[in-house]
Amino acid sequence: MSSLGTDGGGATYNSVSGDAVVVGPLLMAQHIEGIQLPPAAPAAPPCQGPPPTRVFVNRTEELAGLRDAALALAADPEPGVVMVVGVGGVGKTQLVAQAVRRELAQLFPDGRLYVDLEDHRRDGAVDLAAVLGGFLRALGVHKDYVPGRLAERTALFRSVAAPLRLLVKVDNVQHAPEARALVPPQGLLVVTGRRALPSLLMDGAVLIDVAPLDDRAGTELVRRWYADADEGTATDVVRLCAGHPLALRAAVEWLAARPQLTLDDVVRDLTAGRYGTGDDGAREAMGVAMGASGGPAQDGVGASGGPAQDGVGEAVDAVLDAVVAEVSDDTRHLYDLFGVLPGTTATADLLRAVGATRVDAGLGELLSSRLAVLVESADRPQRYRLHDVVRAHARQCARALPEERRRSLLRLVVDFYADAAAHGDALVLGARFRIQPPPVRPLAELGAKEALFTGSADALEWLDAERDNLQAVIRVAADEGWHQEVWRLCESLWALYHSRKHLADCVESGLLGIEAAQHEARPDVEIRMRNQVARAAYELGDLDRAESQLDAAAGLLELAGDPRLSGVVWESRGLIALARGRSEESPHAMGERAEEARQLFERALAANRAVPDPHGVVVQSYNVAQALVAGERWTDALGVLDEAAEVARTTGDEPMLPRIDLVRAQSFVGLGSLDRAVAATVAAADRAASLKQFAKLDQALELLAALADRAEDRPLRAACEEKLRELRRNMGLEPPAAPPA
Repeated sequence: MSSLGTDGGGATYNSVSGDAVVVGPLLMAQHIEGIQLPPAAPAAPPCQGPPPTRVFVNRTEELAGLRDAALALAADPEPGVVMVVGVGGVGKTQLVAQAVRRELAQLFPDGRLYVDLEDHRRDGAVDLAAVLGGFLRALGVHKDYVPGRLAERTALFRSVAAPLRLLVKVDNVQHAPEARALVPPQGLLVVTGRRALPSLLMDGAVLIDVAPLDDRAGTELVRRWYADADEGTATDVVRLCAGHPLALRAAVEWLAARPQLTLDDVVRDLTAGRYGTGDDGAREAMGVAMGASGGPAQDGVGASGGPAQDGVGEAVDAVLDAVVAEVSDDTRHLYDLFGVLPGTTATADLLRAVGATRVDAGLGELLSSRLAVLVESADRPQRYRLHDVVRAHARQCARALPEERRRSLLRLVVDFYADAAAHGDALVLGARFRIQPPPVRPLAELGAKEALFTGSADALEWLDAERDNLQAVIRVAADEGWHQEVWRLCESLWALYHSRKHLADCVESGLLGIEAAQHEARPDVEIRMRNQVARAAYELGDLDRAESQLDAAAGLLELAGDPRLSGVVWESRGLIALARGRSEESPHAMGERAEEARQLFERALAANRAVPDPHGVVVQSYNVAQALVAGERWTDALGVLDEAAEVARTTGDEPMLPRIDLVRAQSFVGLGSLDRAVAATVAAADRAASLKQFAKLDQALELLAALADRAEDRPLRAACEEKLRELRRNMGLEPPAAPPA
């Protein structure tokens, strides 16, 4: 006999504080079965990576090596690794794209994942958590289910990918650990880089070495692009470009846009040095980009570098000088802008914001000249980037700009991102407490043809898509001494850091924000920045680091004008106290930590009431209740939760209600009232489903299944477990069930 409700299967409803109700077990199970879940994402496997070009010559040996390695590794239940090594721009990525189209796609039918690590590399280190987060979302994991820590993302990636035969393609790998972290549980990892990595070879990786094109292959390529070319002239072009496909493509594309010239003109002009080959600094920069600066590869394996590559770098440099010298003034301005930009990609809106004219035409010329490429992106605005070899050239060219001009362009970039991030923060987190005033420029002014984003979800996607650029902008603003823009960006990006769990980013930028606040003598800002770093460290499990930041922030509270700054510090301290209590085995220690946390949350609550800040009052009341539950003061917790729920309903703070209901359910469990605990949990599930808070819905269903088990209510438990399985399938955590035979 079930203990839920007033009889075994009736429809009797008993009132429960907080608008929850208790119903009979049968109706409760039916109610859970009727909760509407989001549909599952389309079952199409991910298909990421640059597409293959139609014109492709030679590379027969390299393609055969890739094919043979893939066939051998595909037959092995263990995952395999292939390294494709060569100088920058020699065609490694295109080689892999051709191999995928011809054979590899069929060997790995469950999907292809791709990332260029240069987009995630900072100070030599790659943000692997961000890479894995992108992979998880590509595999269908809902954003609410992507965890914050690298270890958790790694574990989830291996779990989700375990039944899948995946091909993972990774460009610009520099160190073996970067590759190892991205190996799929079964399938194949193909990495490209400028040098072989001996430790990967020792692990059993297969090496494919890609050299510049020889005269025959290069001549064939030129004559496919330029059919009327004399064979001898085409060969001369190949030799002048050192057999480098990127240089060849740029030279021929440049010629195609100038029908009055011939291939002989290109040979003559390059031979005569009409366009110059750049200064020594340019050649050095190009050498680094091409991989020529490293000399022989580590341990002499896969020699990448040395005189041969120095010649390639100089040849590419000469071709790029020639191409850039002949583009229109507007396009040359765009090229210079790409050289100045802190990040790696740009949208047309950003380019217009920094003073570019005829942007669409200029981008078209850069694309047709093969100087720029479109970035593969699921979000709305198209993004453009220069090939990394071209980007090194553009940045060297930008160094020739007058310093005042360079800084003025950078300042326009920083101002654009500071205003855009502030608008994004306002849409994502609404009327939260902020130190900075609203941006002067309206959102509509930042987008020439349409708004950068509309609505909360769209704004969050934009912030996430621009994340690497935003981090680069913060670093540049710090270097230039634009302190206000540094902390403004840091404060605005809490919306992104917290929502998408980019916790390492939060720590990195927050430390720069602290320095900026100190330069400006802004204790209020420093408190805010230190608290953000502390919250990120707390979520990463580094409680000592979090507490040290809060200690420093607490020492500044007497200088802060807004009492809510005290509130955020006390709140963070309370969360740490609870976390430490949960990690201690002694119930007495947990009780002491719970009381410490309650007092801290009470102080935070008083600070928010003093303003008053209704949302802050609800949040801190909820935190007080959590501490009371941890200290087993169930009845006191219910009283606090009832008051918090009333304020939330009155002020329209609906997103807090599922969280309040879940803590209310824990209080009822502590009091031994399973009926009321179930009712509160069902209320949490209903509200979470209606608000699309799927992680909270998952939490409510899991708790409800446990309560049904305690009450021996098999129908309710079965309904919860089935709904939970369906939710997790739809959220991408479990592979879809196989269709019936």
